[in-house]
Amino acid sequence: MYQAQGHSVHDLPDLPHARQLKDGIPWLIFTPDLEAEFRRAHLDEQLVAIRLNLCVAITMAIAFSGMDLLVLGPRLDRIPGLLHVLLIVPTLLAVIAVSFSPRRHSIYQTVTTTAAAVYGLAQLAIPLLASAGGIKFLLPGVVLATMYIYLLAGLLFYRALVANAIVLFAYLGAQTLLHLDTPEFSYDALVLVAANVVGASVVYMQEKTNRLRFLEAGLLREMVARDGLTGIQNRRMFDQHMIRLWHQGVREQQQIAVLLVDIDCFKNYNDRYGHQAGDECLRAVARALTQCARRPLDFAARYGGEEFAVVLYEATREYVAEVLTRIQRSIAELNIPHDASIVASRLTVSVGAGYIKPTASRTPEGLIQLADEALYTAKEQGRNRVVVMEVEYQAMMTGRFEKRRARNTA
Repeated sequence: MYQAQGHSVHDLPDLPHARQLKDGIPWLIFTPDLEAEFRRAHLDEQLVAIRLNLCVAITMAIAFSGMDLLVLGPRLDRIPGLLHVLLIVPTLLAVIAVSFSPRRHSIYQTVTTTAAAVYGLAQLAIPLLASAGGIKFLLPGVVLATMYIYLLAGLLFYRALVANAIVLFAYLGAQTLLHLDTPEFSYDALVLVAANVVGASVVYMQEKTNRLRFLEAGLLREMVARDGLTGIQNRRMFDQHMIRLWHQGVREQQQIAVLLVDIDCFKNYNDRYGHQAGDECLRAVARALTQCARRPLDFAARYGGEEFAVVLYEATREYVAEVLTRIQRSIAELNIPHDASIVASRLTVSVGAGYIKPTASRTPEGLIQLADEALYTAKEQGRNRVVVMEVEYQAMMTGRFEKRRARNTA
């Protein structure tokens, strides 16, 4: 169970990685989103080692093919050596090729599981052929293949288990079909079962440790990215997210909207109800805004003080209008009393929205500035309203607008 600095998992915040830590991972499976993230990170982390291990395996296959020719000679029509050169080596080369594919994150585990089973069955065929030809051949190649599949191919536990189970049951089935039920083959079967137990136990514990490390690292990133008071993304993450979305919008020619949301007369609220009530108010508004930004690339963050930012990607005018309406309705439904407001008896917000299609010649700071101007206009017009700016962006000079909210945040 995860535990740090005397705190149990029940003290962790309500974040995706933390929820998974609380639930535990006895079956080595995460929720779908976390599982996809883990598999991508796992492959990226292991990729160089996997390629090196594959090269070593190819070298060993070529070496064993030469040894087959030396030990067995022509008695088995050189089939064992040919299996190494014509089946095992190309199979391993195919896995190396997949490791360089742009689609490797989605196909590596499936392709490598298949290749591992082929590799193990080919290694298994060699001693079986030797036995059928009257040559007593021990099982070291199959045992080595078993350990390689578990520990060096970069397969996750269940994938490695499936590939090796295929090889093990093929060996046990061959014993029956070929009438090889001798004490020697029974001993070899026990060795192969033991190799699977050892390999499976090691890779299970190794993967469990890797998954826990992944969750802890992800939790740390999540906590660093969160605003300490409200629990939503902080200004630093907002800035990073804006840069990523801007470049993505330039590539895909998609509209982006930035909505700056400011709580009206928040200083007066703190003076009247106290800072503890003010903190609770900020948390309630943050939760409401998070619920309003629902799509995968939508993003809500605390921008600073009593101001929040919502980013909408691939945003049509209709969708921007829908989110703005949702924000106003959500704040109204909070029904927070605000007797010190000069606008209304309940808490209200002013919203400024900038809505553009990004270009390579401009920067995301210009879009934020446009939303800032829209917010300032909304506050000048009496607060508790929404102002959307779009065409104004074309004539706007980045840096021209002076931040004036410091001046007038009551």
